[in-house]
Amino acid sequence: MENIKVQTIKLSDLCCEQEAVIIRIKGTGAFRKRLLEMGFIRGKKIKVIKNAPLQDPIEYQIMGYNISLRRNEADLVDVIPVNQIIENVDIPFKGTIDENILKTSVKKETNKISVALVGNPNSGKTTIFNYASGQNERTANYGGVTVQAKEGIIEYQDYTISIYDLPGTYSITEYTPEEVYVRKHILENQPDIIINVVDASNLERNLYLTTQLIDMNVKVIIALNMFDELEKSKAEFDYKHLSEMIGIPIIPTVAKKGFGVKDLLDKIIEVYEDKDPIVRHIHINYGEDVEASIKNLQRLIKENQNIKYKYSTRYIAIKLLEKDKEIWNILENCKNLNDIKKQVEVEIEKLEKKYNEAADNLITDLKFGFISGALKQTYKEGKIDTKKLTQLIDKFVTNKFLGFPLFFLFIWIAFEATFYIGSYPADWLEFGVENIKTFISTYIPDGSFKNLLVEGIIGGVGNVLVFLPNIMILFFFISFLEDVGYMARAAFIVDKIMHKIGLHGKSFIPLMMGFGCNVPAVMATRTLENPKDRILTMLIIPFMSCSARLPVYLLFISVFFEKNQGLVLALIYLTGIVFAGLLSILFNKLFFKGQDVPFVMELPPYRMPTLKNSLLHMWHKASAYLKKMGTIILGLSILIWFFSNYPKDENLIKSYVDKIATVEQHKFDNEQEKQELLANLEAEKLAAIQQNTILGKLGMFIEPALKPLGFDWRVGIAIISGLSAKEVIISTLSIIYKAGDDELSLKEKLKTAVFTEGSNKGKPVFTPLTVLTLMIFVLFYFPCVATIVAIKNESNWKWAIFSVFYSTAFAYLIALIFYNIGKFFI
Repeated sequence: MENIKVQTIKLSDLCCEQEAVIIRIKGTGAFRKRLLEMGFIRGKKIKVIKNAPLQDPIEYQIMGYNISLRRNEADLVDVIPVNQIIENVDIPFKGTIDENILKTSVKKETNKISVALVGNPNSGKTTIFNYASGQNERTANYGGVTVQAKEGIIEYQDYTISIYDLPGTYSITEYTPEEVYVRKHILENQPDIIINVVDASNLERNLYLTTQLIDMNVKVIIALNMFDELEKSKAEFDYKHLSEMIGIPIIPTVAKKGFGVKDLLDKIIEVYEDKDPIVRHIHINYGEDVEASIKNLQRLIKENQNIKYKYSTRYIAIKLLEKDKEIWNILENCKNLNDIKKQVEVEIEKLEKKYNEAADNLITDLKFGFISGALKQTYKEGKIDTKKLTQLIDKFVTNKFLGFPLFFLFIWIAFEATFYIGSYPADWLEFGVENIKTFISTYIPDGSFKNLLVEGIIGGVGNVLVFLPNIMILFFFISFLEDVGYMARAAFIVDKIMHKIGLHGKSFIPLMMGFGCNVPAVMATRTLENPKDRILTMLIIPFMSCSARLPVYLLFISVFFEKNQGLVLALIYLTGIVFAGLLSILFNKLFFKGQDVPFVMELPPYRMPTLKNSLLHMWHKASAYLKKMGTIILGLSILIWFFSNYPKDENLIKSYVDKIATVEQHKFDNEQEKQELLANLEAEKLAAIQQNTILGKLGMFIEPALKPLGFDWRVGIAIISGLSAKEVIISTLSIIYKAGDDELSLKEKLKTAVFTEGSNKGKPVFTPLTVLTLMIFVLFYFPCVATIVAIKNESNWKWAIFSVFYSTAFAYLIALIFYNIGKFFI
């Protein structure tokens, strides 16, 4: 029998006499337990009898007896109408339908489990997610990598498990956007089970988040991750005893090796089916006075049934005592809201007066007291200090004399390896692309289709493809530095500099992510607590050279700076960093004036990353790059080829053909002079034809603005095409210079390209100076469209539009100054 494919609805949405099958019961605590005891079981049939005269409550029939529920209670029960099941499944219907058939037909829907991964940054959450779901999400050895929920689907033991990787957070309060995001996901989406990923090497701090989940009265399983490190330290931890104490199953895992992940999936199903005898809800005892305050607030909150059945009133009361402003959003429609507010003030004043301490700090201390007491009974420190190696390495890498030299050394090694190691596979790819062009040129008849394949598709996409190995190698090194834990140290090293330019040390993380792609880097600014820091960081992220710009740098540097490739590339990246800092100072004084946020960032222990994780990161970048080539770059290359070839001026072409034929027939005393004249005529012919195309006219229109930078109209076309994606600059140059229509590659075409008119006629278009100017312009001008959208989503249109105009104006100004000063020296 096939499984149905229908949409679940709320029980309260059913009409009179309508029947449905129960899929899921939401809500918490006593309400959910009461419904389960009364037969509201997944797969059971329920029928609407009638509504009360005022449409509330509603009478239902289940398991042969009638029961009434208020409408807000019925809102928390998900069902599938029986008539939809009959319409979607081939079932013989004779007025009644067997309940076993209903259970079977909706089995796929009832066997869906929603799971949320919650844990501290750097606890291994995303690694567990990747291993369990088969996703290739980014993991790193510092906080702030996961900036939004990622969903993975697992088919396991007849169950479909939707697993959500939520942002790493130290607690569920209102302090940072990711904390609010995690809490909102848990309260609003009500996942069936929370997987609390706990770092076994740092139990006391990690279990603080666990205490907050206990307060929320949700089903929790603890994944005791990095268990191998705990064993190596010779620590003794009776996690089974702790599990029984707090009513939460604990599963030891070593995520990077996949150890324990299968046990975790088994436990998810066992807990979901209510078969684990350990699972029970406990109350953390906060002491007589705090407990009395909690009960006083609960009594008022429980008067609101829409709150009482959906949320844990105890959790809400605790958050109110902690002065959590966000929690008031849940209570805004309460009929006794003013009474609750007054009582909150009374209780907080009473506690603070007695203990001479802020109420939120008092509750935090009591939570850690609970954790300390639980660990005293179950945990004994190891004899081996596993932090000694971390401390020893930090003596060098965070040293005030060695810190910066080592930082620049690591970056320089990465750039040198990018060229040196990457040159071999890049040459092989280039050889392959040229052979494909030769094959097509040989076996396909001359015509527009052949030109489209050779110049537009193979030339446009192929000349971008050859830089794939370099990109993969660079990001392998960056991934290694992240995973080993060095990037958190780099943030520590540069915090003072970041502070001088008006940024927080934690801004370093999204800025570093910007070297991969500006889009996730902009999204990663959510980890910054201060709105000023978030917007300011967003504005300068585009100055971090993303992987899209890297092929442009690699092309020109490999042609014009063969002896100092790594050094020039490092200087380009450094230029972006320096000017980002200077603009940050300027923007901070012009737009942002606010109180600084203290620098609080975890320095995780050094860990040797697995080769698998580093290769996954490298492949993640490579696959994104390949996908971009197969979609955006391919499509744009075809458009650019078309616009650079049409319309065709047949009279113009004929005039140049006649000129070339005349020269060929004329006898020259010097054969070399004849060949030079023919080459010049061919170049003039190509330029003249292109100048009359759609793209050529656009290039000629903007050329006056680009001449002061040393660029001609062809470079202008490439710059315009790069607005969508910077890699398209290479495709455009390849198409414009007809790379591949003869024996010359794009690199050779760039070397020999000359101006075809004006005062510079016959002079090289590309010189070391113009190439450096072009790379600087590409570094700064117009963030790609995806980055603009990301900035808008994370702030507003005002900042997105400002980013477009200021970056392009700044690029022009800096390129203009550099080129005109550079003429005196280069």
